[in-house]
Amino acid sequence: MNAEATIDNPISDSALSRNRMRDTVLHAITRTAAIGVLIMLSGVIITLIHGSLPALDQFGFSFLHTESWNPVKEDFGAAAPIYGTVISSLIAMVIGVPISIGIAIFITELCPKSMKRPIGIAIELLAGIPSIIYGIWGLFVLAPLLQHYVQPALISTFEHVPLMSSLFSGPPYGIGMLTAGLILSIMVLPFITSITRDVFETVPPMLKESAYGLGCTTWEVVRHIVLPYTRVGVVGGIMLGLGRALGETMAVTFVIGNAHRISSSLLAPGTTISATIANEFTEAVGDLYTSSLIALGLILFLITFIVLAAARLMLLRMERRSGA
Repeated sequence: MNAEATIDNPISDSALSRNRMRDTVLHAITRTAAIGVLIMLSGVIITLIHGSLPALDQFGFSFLHTESWNPVKEDFGAAAPIYGTVISSLIAMVIGVPISIGIAIFITELCPKSMKRPIGIAIELLAGIPSIIYGIWGLFVLAPLLQHYVQPALISTFEHVPLMSSLFSGPPYGIGMLTAGLILSIMVLPFITSITRDVFETVPPMLKESAYGLGCTTWEVVRHIVLPYTRVGVVGGIMLGLGRALGETMAVTFVIGNAHRISSSLLAPGTTISATIANEFTEAVGDLYTSSLIALGLILFLITFIVLAAARLMLLRMERRSGA
């Protein structure tokens, strides 16, 4: 017995040593990767702050609420791009979120089994289309359709309706804030739909079958069982889509009109932070012009960070409220 133990122990010790070494290497690699992410993020923040200092020193707080953007006179303000970024993203969410959740409900609750896979693949393919393709399609197909059919109808319909008349006023250009919001709603749709569908499928079948057994309709099951059970995941998917909408560049650049002005009309041309940077960075002459564009990047970073942080706080509050 002692002889066997004497023979086995070196082998066991060697195996344990190898396992410990592998664990140590794995720990070092993963820790390095995690720290690397923090270093890269810190580098981005430091670069944006350092690059935007000349513009922030020159214009101060007025940079945030000034609409003027005049490279010739070197007079810059971020109000119009900030307004365009927020409004186009809101339009995308207002249109895209109900459609995305509706598609997810159809796939998980109502769709015939033979159609689930084709529809799911089609949704995922939408996410893989490059944004410039959406932009070209928006410029040459969607914008003319809106210009000739949709926008004139909206103008005539809401012409005498208070508040709505200012939202849908002016000439129908085709391109503008509404068109950009529509393109963004299509682009965020696959992200929200895929995540929502996945979380809907985590609902235990017993819960739904019990509700159906009590005589609930599909709508009642979705409203009282599926949505409350998955609300955290659904909100997370919506926030992911909002983050995509806030930072989208190429597609928006094609259809928004790239005009540095704030208009109450959704049909008027505008611009976003990312579109302004993409359009003008290669043409920026002078430190102040370049610094102003970098300052726009810093503002976009802060907006995205605030949105994601608010979403995280909201999810934490929802988890605490549900007793998780």
